[in-house]
Amino acid sequence: MDPIRNPYAPGAGQRPPELAGRDEQLDAFEVVLERVRRGRPERSIVLTGLRGVGKTVLLNALRSAAVRAKWGTGKLEARPDQSLRRPLSSALHQAVRELGHPSDSEVQHVLGVIKAFAQRDAPAGAKLREKWNSGIDAPAASGRADSGDIEIDLVELLTDVGGLASDTGRGIAVFIDEMQDLMPDDVSALCAACHEISQSGLPVIVVGAGLPHLPAVLSASKSYSERLFRYSRIDRLPRAAADAALVVPAEEEGAAYSADALDAMYAATGGYPYFIQAYGKAAWDRAPQSPVTVDDVRVAAPEAEAELAVGFFGSRFERATPGEREYLRAMADVAVAIAESEDEELDDIESVPTSDVAAKLGRKPQSLSPARDALLKKGLIYSGERGRIAFTVPHFGRYLREQTA
Repeated sequence: MDPIRNPYAPGAGQRPPELAGRDEQLDAFEVVLERVRRGRPERSIVLTGLRGVGKTVLLNALRSAAVRAKWGTGKLEARPDQSLRRPLSSALHQAVRELGHPSDSEVQHVLGVIKAFAQRDAPAGAKLREKWNSGIDAPAASGRADSGDIEIDLVELLTDVGGLASDTGRGIAVFIDEMQDLMPDDVSALCAACHEISQSGLPVIVVGAGLPHLPAVLSASKSYSERLFRYSRIDRLPRAAADAALVVPAEEEGAAYSADALDAMYAATGGYPYFIQAYGKAAWDRAPQSPVTVDDVRVAAPEAEAELAVGFFGSRFERATPGEREYLRAMADVAVAIAESEDEELDDIESVPTSDVAAKLGRKPQSLSPARDALLKKGLIYSGERGRIAFTVPHFGRYLREQTA
């Protein structure tokens, strides 16, 4: 079929032509926006899930909903080696501009507070040229959000931004991707600020997205974070939604899938949105005509798998050191041993005991702590419960086994 008309989009964070299976989250967010607009209490939102389930796509869709509601919005991506001050300042700068407050003096004051918050990131005694240029055309405020204590400063910053939004009868929404990568002090400050804002009833919400262990990161920072956020686990698509993600875009281009082709696609992708797009694109390009058949899927599968091996699995595997790769392969082997065992059962996330990984490698668990901790920091594995670990990337174990076969 015509590759120019291929509707599928296997890109990082790229919105698919049919955002299937996420109506529940989108509808719930519409309710949150309206409740906040009416001054009703609401919690900030945290989306969690494995790589490739569409967290970033959903985060962007929620932001679009906030924009349509005429809210001020800003987005940032957390990094483990970067303070929250600069990216959050840029996000709030954009949000305040989008808000369109009628009073220029009020806007200039809040922009000055944002600038002061950002510039506090510079070391003490830094010269003007060494300070980060936030691009804010307003003098930095003094005595507000510039104490140097991130928790105090963030509470003051969001209070002032929330007050500006309240004047307009709308709100401010900050969207944070890879939220698990925030520094510990920043996580604590963000939780404290969200707590203060919710108690004050100001129209500011944070929408975060991150890996499955993000709730544990937040809980370790502030015990009340379990009640502070509305958690939503983003998982693979059920069969009907996975079919819709393939069929609806095809129908818009005058094409279709046979029933056995859809069976084969679900078996290959497991319902993971990123995989659906990768296999859908390959099947479309390989199919000589509509409808796409099971034979077309079989012919296209190696191409899709090669694309995933390089762009989805391989790029992550390359980030690991030789010792860390050995640990990852051992995890994959242990998962197979558990799956084949009659005495033990593999859970939904295919987690494995760290003690079994150590036994597989013939090492003491303590000696493997540096490799395990490094993989945790790189976001390649996560710990859902004490003593167990799992891959953050679906089908990663299968990829590793195929590499060593």
